[in-house]
Amino acid sequence: MLCVDTSSLIAYLQGSKGKDVELIDQALADQAVVLACVTITELLSDPDLPVETRATILGLPMLPLTDSYWERAGLLRASLLRRGAKARLADTLIAQQCLDHHATLVTRDRDFKIFRQIAGLKALIVLDH
Repeated sequence: MLCVDTSSLIAYLQGSKGKDVELIDQALADQAVVLACVTITELLSDPDLPVETRATILGLPMLPLTDSYWERAGLLRASLLRRGAKARLADTLIAQQCLDHHATLVTRDRDFKIFRQIAGLKALIVLDH
């Protein structure tokens, strides 16, 4: 199961090149793409989002929230902040959903490196695009 982050999905939808885009293309063919709730919110926040793109986003499966999700996300963020790490709330929520579902996150956002290092998030962070 491949959870696609906002940065990589935008690149995919814009026709950009990169390893993440190739992975998304293959995962879509295999019906193995999922989105975190926050990713959907971030994508739909674009006031200029075309209706067709909106429909595509809403047609992708969303990871469900699990019991005690909010508590685990808060504790994860507290753990990172306690170590002096940067932990944006949206990134923490995405990371926690991936951790809960043992999903691999594909992203262009290097801020997820700390979640990989400290929390064991399975993440493919593509920086060479």
